[in-house]
Amino acid sequence: MYTRQLACEWGKYGITCNAIAPTFVRTPMNAFQLDDPQFYQTLTKRIPLGRIGQEEDIAAAALFLCSDASSFVTGQILGVDGGLTAMQ
Repeated sequence: MYTRQLACEWGKYGITCNAIAPTFVRTPMNAFQLDDPQFYQTLTKRIPLGRIGQEEDIAAAALFLCSDASSFVTGQILGVDGGLTAMQ
């Protein structure tokens, strides 16, 4: 709701406000967990694309929201989750 509120308040100034909502993403901090095949399988069986997110997946979403391609996008929560929320 905060993202939507900011979009409403700042839109008149030409400022867009969006958010990125990732699923579990592989990072150096959690790599040891994801290297456990049972843990990895438990996570990925719930994700339609069948994999854990990578840092590059989140970076690509951020680049989109920072680019002119998203100039008419505001107040949105961009789910970068491999389809996880579609399953819920």
